[in-house]
Amino acid sequence: MKFIESLFEGSLWSSRFIVLAAVLGSLFAGFAIFYMATVDVVYLVQHMLHYADSDMAEEARKVLHDKTVSHIVEVVDGYLLATVMLIFSFGLYELFISDIDQAKGSEGSSKILVINSLDDLKARLAKVILMIMIVTLFEEALNMKMTTPIDLLYLGGSIALVALALYLTHGGERGAKDDHEEESEAADGAVAAHKEEQH
Repeated sequence: MKFIESLFEGSLWSSRFIVLAAVLGSLFAGFAIFYMATVDVVYLVQHMLHYADSDMAEEARKVLHDKTVSHIVEVVDGYLLATVMLIFSFGLYELFISDIDQAKGSEGSSKILVINSLDDLKARLAKVILMIMIVTLFEEALNMKMTTPIDLLYLGGSIALVALALYLTHGGERGAKDDHEEESEAADGAVAAHKEEQH
């Protein structure tokens, strides 16, 4: 029975490597989105070369300007989505497979790979997804036709909700940081008290 239990537990623990499919899939999806967004930037620059054309009518220049700003927002949205896929890929690998050894000596790893649990991964993804939603709202606001006063009210309400979401997000970060500092102080106090008892 001990051998069967050991064999089963070993197989169960090794099954975590199936997460590699999600890691690689997320990584390739991120690369694909980076590629598409970069191609959009190249075409955007090509179209912008005609913006200084003196023969262009004023209305055509205004249309080109509005389309360019809208495309820039789409590019930012694409890069943010690609970033989400990369963070998701890194987080899954570190949670289920192993720590990324090459990242330990990198300064940027402390800003990207501080993921100790699924809650940390969800929190980081939620922040980037929130930014994607804000950029998408900005894009829709650019294309929005203000025909009635209620349209302006809807726009103002959406901006207020975005501001509230950002405020709550930063408030949650401060609360979590304060809780972590209190836990650290309590742990330090417990260690100091233990040392005094030994002396």
